[in-house]
Order: sequence, then C-alpha cells, then structure tokens
Amino acid sequence: MKLGLLSDSHDHHQHLEMAMALFRERGVDHLLHAGDYVNPGSVRLMQGFKVSGVLGNNDGDLLQLAKAYDSIKGELMGEFGTLTLMEKQIALYHGTQKGLKEALIASSTYDILVFGHTHQVDNRQVGRSLVLNPGTVHGFYKMASIMILDLTTLGVEVVQIAP
Repeated sequence: MKLGLLSDSHDHHQHLEMAMALFRERGVDHLLHAGDYVNPGSVRLMQGFKVSGVLGNNDGDLLQLAKAYDSIKGELMGEFGTLTLMEKQIALYHGTQKGLKEALIASSTYDILVFGHTHQVDNRQVGRSLVLNPGTVHGFYKMASIMILDLTTLGVEVVQIAP
C-alpha cells in the first residue's frame, strides 16, 4: 500500500493538481494531508482518492472544510488524528505546537508520525517512530514537495513538484 503525504497546500491549486497527477501515476492508494488547506477548494482537488486529514493553523472556515471533506468522502479528523493501516499505527498532526509535536515523537507510541507546518522536509527514525514531514505543496518560492510512503517496505520518496 502506498500513501501520499502532503501538507501546507495554502490554496496553491496548480501545485496541488500536479501532486494529484503524480500520486495517480505512482499508484498511491490513500492520501494523508497534514493541514493548511486554507479553503475548501483545495480539499475538493483531492477527489478520487481516499483522503484522511487534519486541520492546520491557517484553516479558517472549519464548517466549509468539513463539508468539502464530506463531498469527497474523506475523513477530516480535527487537529489530531490516528489511523491504523497495514498494522501500522499512524498519527497525523499539523505540528502547530512544537512541545506537543516533540512529545508525540518522544512517546514512541506510533509507528509513523506525519507532520506539516514548518514547510521543511523531514524524514528520520526516532526510536520506533518514522517521523515524516512532506514539506509544502505551496512551495513559497522554494521547493514544493510531497512524499510517497510505501507501507510494505517503509520506503519514503520525497518528490519535488516545483522548484
């Protein structure tokens, strides 16, 4: 099973569409979005995938975001979410509160932790936890990136979608 990891799309629809095309090409089964969509249109661009996501600090209209998730049959889990896929315990949190993020990492409770917020790619093993931040779909005039995680091998690929 392949997971597409993304965060911090910040309404950059062109980059989000590029990411969706790459996920389709690479046979991604399920998307995990770590927040900061900004508006519901960004959520709707993920139509056609199984999507699980959390809210970020720049997500304002929570009702409309929830409705957008419902419209694509996705799961919006609030500010923090967990799921189990292929017997792997996965936590998803935007990462707004650094102390909470660090406590989650130090807890070694989860096999995989997916964060966003910093707009910087992170791929490291801490204890039993694989800690991942796909960077930012938006790019903010730097590298726009996503990740693909193979749950069978735990191999991680960072994919640059725009310079």
